[in-house]
Amino acid sequence: MSETTNTNEEKKKPPLNGRRALPPNNSNDEENEVPEMEAFGLIPRGFNPKDYLRVVDIHMFKEPHEINKQQHHTDKYYSPKLIVRRGQPFQIQIDFNRPYKPETDQFWLEYLIGRYPQQNKGTYIPILVGDVLQPGKWGAKITHKENNSIRLSIMSSATCIVGKFRLYVAVWTPFGILRTHRNSSTDTYILFNPWCQQDAVYLDDEKEREEYVLNDVGIVFHGNINEIKLRSWSYGQFEENILDACLFLMDKAELELSGRGNPIKICRVASAVINSRDDNGVIAGSWDNTYTYGVAPSAWTGSVDILLEYYSSKQPVRYGQCWVFAGVFNTFLRCLGIPARLVTNYSSAHDNNGNLRLDFFLDDEGKVDTKLTKDSVWNYHCWNEAWMTRPDLPVGFGGWQVVDGTPQETSDGMYRCGPASVQAIKHGHVCFQFDAPFVYAEVNSDIVYSRREKNGTQVIEKIDTTHIGQLIVTKEVGGDGMMEITEEYKFQEGSQEERLALETAVMYGVEKQTTQNIAYQPQTDVDMDFQVQKAVLGSDFKVTITFRNKSRNYYTATTYLSGNIVFYTGVTKNEFKKHSFSAKLEPSSSTSFDVVIKSSEYLSDLLDQASFHFFVTARINETGKILATQKATVLEVPTLRIKTQGETVAGKEMSVTVEFTNPLKQTLENVTLRLEGPGVLRTMKKEFRQIPTNSTLIWEVKCIPKRPGLRKLIASLNCDALRHVYGELNVQIQKP
Repeated sequence: MSETTNTNEEKKKPPLNGRRALPPNNSNDEENEVPEMEAFGLIPRGFNPKDYLRVVDIHMFKEPHEINKQQHHTDKYYSPKLIVRRGQPFQIQIDFNRPYKPETDQFWLEYLIGRYPQQNKGTYIPILVGDVLQPGKWGAKITHKENNSIRLSIMSSATCIVGKFRLYVAVWTPFGILRTHRNSSTDTYILFNPWCQQDAVYLDDEKEREEYVLNDVGIVFHGNINEIKLRSWSYGQFEENILDACLFLMDKAELELSGRGNPIKICRVASAVINSRDDNGVIAGSWDNTYTYGVAPSAWTGSVDILLEYYSSKQPVRYGQCWVFAGVFNTFLRCLGIPARLVTNYSSAHDNNGNLRLDFFLDDEGKVDTKLTKDSVWNYHCWNEAWMTRPDLPVGFGGWQVVDGTPQETSDGMYRCGPASVQAIKHGHVCFQFDAPFVYAEVNSDIVYSRREKNGTQVIEKIDTTHIGQLIVTKEVGGDGMMEITEEYKFQEGSQEERLALETAVMYGVEKQTTQNIAYQPQTDVDMDFQVQKAVLGSDFKVTITFRNKSRNYYTATTYLSGNIVFYTGVTKNEFKKHSFSAKLEPSSSTSFDVVIKSSEYLSDLLDQASFHFFVTARINETGKILATQKATVLEVPTLRIKTQGETVAGKEMSVTVEFTNPLKQTLENVTLRLEGPGVLRTMKKEFRQIPTNSTLIWEVKCIPKRPGLRKLIASLNCDALRHVYGELNVQIQKP
């Protein structure tokens, strides 16, 4: 490839360094100039390019209903360009100025990507026309000749770079090469291909491919282990400009173009660029309940607005929390063709020192000492799984890989996590890259309650080995239900295999501090548990504490209940309820005590996840033993009602109404409503100044649905006093 340069071009060139002949080729957006006439030497005076074969037109068959997008499952992308998947043939037609004569005419195709195309890097791909196509290798053959036109079937490599290529047709003449001029309408996007057996992301189940690659809406499971909640999320990977925005993320992360055929590399750099820490990535996280100058994480209904805002402003979008990072990451992966799903881990350990143990320190009275306790249990944490082979690991560790865009800890100096093999985590083989020990701790840590005696010695009061990673779920294939995948991550709690996996993880360097050297005799003759009554936001509810005295002794227990308003990350904002009482425990019997929680005690301080955390500790006065247990609970939040009026036909105007009734004993102020539905309407927003107690607001929106089929409308309501209010509706859009 020769490159024509003029003085302007020289100025724009980045400075070369002595280590490489060409600057890094890490932008899909930049181009080089390709000469239309590349002379072999001096050109004789009589030479007229018009005497030779000349390309008049190129047909890309790029409409959604035409053969390429249909066969490559790319007909849903809202883009006028040709989009194909790698390792699978596609068709184009070339019209010449005269019939093509294979005996004397010679032409070839050139696919280029980036500003410094090189054949050995896979960024310049010349394709000669041959007789047969080899599966998974670049090639072209003529399938049809008619008058001045030929039809070509082109095969791309199953390992080629994923991105936007420029196409040129080159014709050989005795005096030089003639090329077609730069024509952006022949640009070709090449994506990963889960339908192709040679592709690293090949997935063999059609139903799973439809879910994990082609479904543009999903479900986020949140709440907590005792009250699982769900909401829909619009991934919108086929919406206008989203594919370009996703390619821009790889440019932003400065991933070399030659590495963009490898899903492992793409996932690793994407997990860093999804969050704004250390690289000005897509979303800025905020966990402090103040979202000034931004959108509250709970208000987003999907990824499209976030990606498009980032693509145009190039500045981090405010604000996100774990499900927002995971939702946008899922859009990125599915858009490029990597099968992906959003996963929720209930009671997720955030362990600050990576020792597979969360330490909760109690003071003399058995209350948690917030100054000493640094580790936290997230009510839930969302991450993603991406499907791919792992040729960099031993056989058997391909398949689902954990990738996490939420900034929690640094990995190789940046806030990123993964890809980590789920299979390796289950078996404790945490020595395999990337970040397996961190994910292993998130699903397997023990909680250790310890108390410092007056003389400074630490006494372990309780070790809870089952609280963390109790339930790991994702959306089921082909439906809106929940599918439990805890078994993919860990063996049955307490089984031989589970102990073995733990010993393996410890052998591979996950620290497990021994507890043998500290006195620990569990309390066995009295059990304590408590239940929190299901409650709607704004109402009173009660906590019932039950003691079971299994001994023949008569005991008294000094009991302390602490009610805290917490972030879903398990970090306490404040304690709103303190209640102590003395419990008399008869021999061989159970006794229950009720503690009433009034709405006036919690409403003023409530955070956006309406989430409480209760600690109950009791000291058996006769033995000095301490019982401790904790539970998180979430209030029921009202929902939005969505309705449609009239017929729902693609291309015809329809009407959607959103209704909401304020259940609180206070007026809601500065309320924002959002409504979106992929293929039906782009995100709409409306502000309401006030919604008085018990009054109902009705918002009507007109829209013209684009695509027929079963679509989903998703709405959210947001204000300072009330967040995480959602509604959704499945709508069947008819064909016109």
